[in-house]
Amino acid sequence: MADALISVLLEQLASVVYEHTKEAVTLVLNAEKDVKSFSSKLKAIQAVLEDAEKKQVTEASVRDWLEKLKDVSYEMDDVIDEWNTEILRQQVEEEGENAKKKVCFPIPSDCFCFGQVNKASYRHNIAKRIKELNERLTLIANEKERYGFHQSTNRGTDEQLIPRQKTTSLVDISTIFGRKEEEEILLRKLLRESRQEGGRFLVIPIVGMGGMGKTTLAQLAYNHENVTAHFDKKVWVCVSDPFDEIKIAKAIIENLERTQSSSNELEVILQHIKTHVENKKLLLVLDDVWTEDPKKWENLKLPVIMQSCAKGSTILVTTRKQEVAKMMRATSSMIHLDKLNDKDCLALFNSIAFSDREEDESNGFGAIGAKIVERCKGLPLIVKTLSSLVHDKKTIVEWQDVLDSKIWELEGVEEQVFLPLLLSYYDLAPAVKRCLLYCAIFPKDHEFNKDDLIKLWMSQDYLNWKQNQDKGRTGDYEKDVGKEWAKISHIPNITIK
Repeated sequence: MADALISVLLEQLASVVYEHTKEAVTLVLNAEKDVKSFSSKLKAIQAVLEDAEKKQVTEASVRDWLEKLKDVSYEMDDVIDEWNTEILRQQVEEEGENAKKKVCFPIPSDCFCFGQVNKASYRHNIAKRIKELNERLTLIANEKERYGFHQSTNRGTDEQLIPRQKTTSLVDISTIFGRKEEEEILLRKLLRESRQEGGRFLVIPIVGMGGMGKTTLAQLAYNHENVTAHFDKKVWVCVSDPFDEIKIAKAIIENLERTQSSSNELEVILQHIKTHVENKKLLLVLDDVWTEDPKKWENLKLPVIMQSCAKGSTILVTTRKQEVAKMMRATSSMIHLDKLNDKDCLALFNSIAFSDREEDESNGFGAIGAKIVERCKGLPLIVKTLSSLVHDKKTIVEWQDVLDSKIWELEGVEEQVFLPLLLSYYDLAPAVKRCLLYCAIFPKDHEFNKDDLIKLWMSQDYLNWKQNQDKGRTGDYEKDVGKEWAKISHIPNITIK
């Protein structure tokens, strides 16, 4: 949350300094200098914020440090609002004086005086508060050194901080519960008759938040005997992030040839792939796709290669982002994974928690297990994590402790649940993070009205309405609102009317 807050605060600080200069409003005590110093310190802190927000999950001292940072940031945000009000007041008074054609005395360019002691005192107070906040931020910035935060300046650094799991096509079907309806839909699409579809090949995106079972569903279909018989060739590639065209192309050709590729030239590799799949019915699975950049997708030339395949060939994509499906122009064939139902969640939980013993309802384990499953809110990833956690706990007291604990305090939850889910959070743009985090001010299970929530975002200037209005980009602004809403509205536990 601190990252999103500081991103918008830096924008406001830059804006207020610009307005200051444009309107020639000079506050005492070097307010402009203090604002620039404040901004500089915030930028230095921002470089380590991603690591700090990850560490706060388990380190109370880091949580306290972030709270102090947010307090100072919110206070500065309030001061900026007052400063902007002062600038607006000046503009209104000048317009009023011009309208009344009153005679004004010359005013030096480096000083704007309202001629009233209370107004001068008011501006003096704003400048004094800015100076005090700058001093407090200096102390906070110095404190960050004791925590040994890593700087996060690019995606490569983020990957080192949050390892991305590599997937394969192998799956133990006996450990899979639920998703029967989605599996049937996917199989019908994969096993369609060629004459049923207009195009030569089909792209099927499986979309859902992290931990919903997208990869598992793809594995089930990939290994289904009817699918194996239907396609001449099958290829599984774990794409992940960043989207590396050469790496993906090499993975495809190595899968087809069963030997390691020595070339690093994309043209050579793609021609090689085309030769192998020409007139063959191909199933290509691209697991865990993140990029929304159409240029990267176009560079891989998969649509061109698929045109050379036999009719009925398919690209199956798993992704957390609907924008990926839109980029691939495949929204009409998209399969969206929602929460797992309670019955299947409980079956999954019991299969792991009681894997080496009988389910003991009489001693209360089953009843507590059912309550733990309720806390998982239909997310298979959390079900697996908590069932593995209680598997080695042999007493009712230990199970009850798991049920009563805050989920983030439980051993193993940070690594197995929060880090994978944080990948989705850190992938969001700062504006989208702000919109999402704003929803946290509402109580649990609150039902949102779409239009009301968007207006609330606008009132906080989270959607940069003023900036778009000034530039005459209201049409683009409407599109931006739609994009922000699309990224927020499918998140579990956010109910929209």
